[in-house]
Amino acid sequence: MSENTDLIIVGGGISGASLLYTVAKFTDVDDVTLIEKEREIAAVNSHRTNNSQTLHFGDIETNYTLQKAEEVKEGAELLAGYLEGTDPNREMHSKRSKMVLGVGDEEVEKLEQRYREEGFGDLFPKLREIGREEIEELEPKVVEGRDPGTELKALQTPDGYVVDYGAVARSFVEDAREEDGVSVHLGTEVRNVDEGGDGFTVETDDGDFAADAVVVTAGSHSLQFAKEMGYGEDLSLLPVAGSFFLAGDLLNGKVYTLQMKKLPFAAVHGDADVHDDGVTRFGPTAKVVPALERGEISTVSDFADVFGLNVSSVLSYANILADPILFPFVVRNLAYDVPALGKRAFLPHVQKVVPTVEVDDIQRAKGYGGVRPQIVDTENKTLDMGEAKIEGDGILFNITPSPGASTALKSAMTDVQTVLDFFDGEYAFDEAAFRDETIENFPRLDEEGANSAASGADGSSADDDPIAAEADD
Repeated sequence: MSENTDLIIVGGGISGASLLYTVAKFTDVDDVTLIEKEREIAAVNSHRTNNSQTLHFGDIETNYTLQKAEEVKEGAELLAGYLEGTDPNREMHSKRSKMVLGVGDEEVEKLEQRYREEGFGDLFPKLREIGREEIEELEPKVVEGRDPGTELKALQTPDGYVVDYGAVARSFVEDAREEDGVSVHLGTEVRNVDEGGDGFTVETDDGDFAADAVVVTAGSHSLQFAKEMGYGEDLSLLPVAGSFFLAGDLLNGKVYTLQMKKLPFAAVHGDADVHDDGVTRFGPTAKVVPALERGEISTVSDFADVFGLNVSSVLSYANILADPILFPFVVRNLAYDVPALGKRAFLPHVQKVVPTVEVDDIQRAKGYGGVRPQIVDTENKTLDMGEAKIEGDGILFNITPSPGASTALKSAMTDVQTVLDFFDGEYAFDEAAFRDETIENFPRLDEEGANSAASGADGSSADDDPIAAEADD
């Protein structure tokens, strides 16, 4: 097989699917091809069991600075708007209350400062300070069994989107395939990307593809492809595997705990599952692993390619893991995978959210959890928080740790501009139409505090929805 196309996207997770959707629906690029090594879209980190199903806005993620939250917020609203407009029956998502919980005087003070002084209350109009009584109304199990003398406060919002990112990715691909000139090849492994004088040759196990431009959105493998082509030499990866513990029907929505700002990993939180509200998921853990995919031994050698086995990488890892906060955190997370010890070691994190939980109430979620590629800057020997984009002449590599799924459409919007630059203005992007289909559907509060989206996509009103009504108070 040999095919010619304008643009090739390597990788069919949420990032690649978002870009395919954006290019196919809102640009006049003639031909675009997506190539995915798995036999289905979103089979790795975007699969619903391999992430926390959270749409991150930056409102309750307490390791985000205000600037980081501002960057994430638009991306989350783009995806939330897509869901509101496309998924009225909530087959790909659910919407519930979401809060970050402060327990004890010190944590309560931190939440108050964050909300009132650091600007988060202004940035997120739906975010509210609530005390013990309101917490108990929304999440009875969070208060039950807790010392009544312990100070409690939460920052709560109705925008608790619980998302099946795999289903969303498949929806993006289905929408894209409605357009002419879109080709999707599943079960096709890319072996090499060769840069020539008049474009690129993408070599696969099913033949070669020729393209004028290439975007690699292959998770941790993106940096591997980049390094093979001489890009990203000052970067490495710290692959972090996240695991979860499951319990019964304990929470109505999402309950986060406070995060240490120095850690780029999400704080432990409890969530009702997107497809089964009788299951509560607690996590994620954060275990450093020498592989690019969870449970795939073959990706150990891929990690070696990314690591580089050079002095700069070794010194960077040593500097990062020697941190007095990070090193104990990494060691503790190793214990959570030990069969006899893991549940007991993790139990205090669960009890921080639901005090009455006992060790026999939780079980390790077997087969759950993916790998988040945390980016290492080997020049500065630091662990970076956020995504990396490596741009070459006609080629772009995307490395997207959390919250990459939440900001996938925003990333796609940015990448489209880069791709169009590759074509020297030959094609155009209809950003207005893109926003009409996405962020314009996101429900907001008007100046008086009433829900400006009084009637939802399913035809219900704010008065019919107790969570929406809470935002009006």
